Amino acid sequence: MGWMGCPTFGVQFKRSDGLLFFLVNITKGINMLYCNLLIINNKRGNIMSIKQWPEGERPREKLIERGAAALSDAELLAILLRVGTRGMSAVDLARHLLGEFGSLGRLMSADVKALSAHKGMGPASYTQFAVVREIGRRVLGEELQDNIGLENPQAVADFLRLQLGHEKVEVTLALFLNQRNRLIGQSELGRGTVAENTVYVREVVKQALEMHASALIIAHNHPGGSAEPSEADIVFTRRLRNALDLVDVRLLDHFVITARQAVSFAERGLL
Repeated sequence: MGWMGCPTFGVQFKRSDGLLFFLVNITKGINMLYCNLLIINNKRGNIMSIKQWPEGERPREKLIERGAAALSDAELLAILLRVGTRGMSAVDLARHLLGEFGSLGRLMSADVKALSAHKGMGPASYTQFAVVREIGRRVLGEELQDNIGLENPQAVADFLRLQLGHEKVEVTLALFLNQRNRLIGQSELGRGTVAENTVYVREVVKQALEMHASALIIAHNHPGGSAEPSEADIVFTRRLRNALDLVDVRLLDHFVITARQAVSFAERGLL
């Protein structure tokens, strides 16, 4: 196989092989010629633009035909980037950036300084990524207002990962719910360091009463990457649950969040 998986065979057929064999080999020959043209263009630095790709392989057309879920991270990012840089198509640039940052989440959450250090990136790209993140948060927030609680824990986990998954320090968040488990508000309870964050039980209870909440869900992130609850997390959660019980407010769940995972105390039987 040659560059980009191109075959290195030539066109060979015999009259006795019949029409089918003839067509197969002609197809192989055309494919080889196409690949050779790609190789020549690559050596000259003339990378084919996405518009020159077969229509079914172009990210935008592929999305329309098959849906967004059919696209790779690089293809989705390429649509957002719209254009590449000199010598790189938008998909090539997307793959390069994903390799540099390690994941789509880390790339989308990078600050403007870190992003601008890479070829083809700058304040405009940072602004685009920030807008996409915020739209995602708001859309999930709207969905949660209609359907939140124990009946939809995955939606809650997804929302919390968007909110907290890429925070650089430990942050604690509360979601306040009414009697029907609908979201009526949220509040950042505390923001600490990479390793710890102080939240006072009495302040959580006070905010729940001020919001006239019937229930709440709390969450905090672990910037270190492990979503396993610590002993301190478990002790705090039980203290909070007992305090909320005194004012007839239910603690539905406590999530520990990382960029890739959300661990539920309720599912672990830790409440």
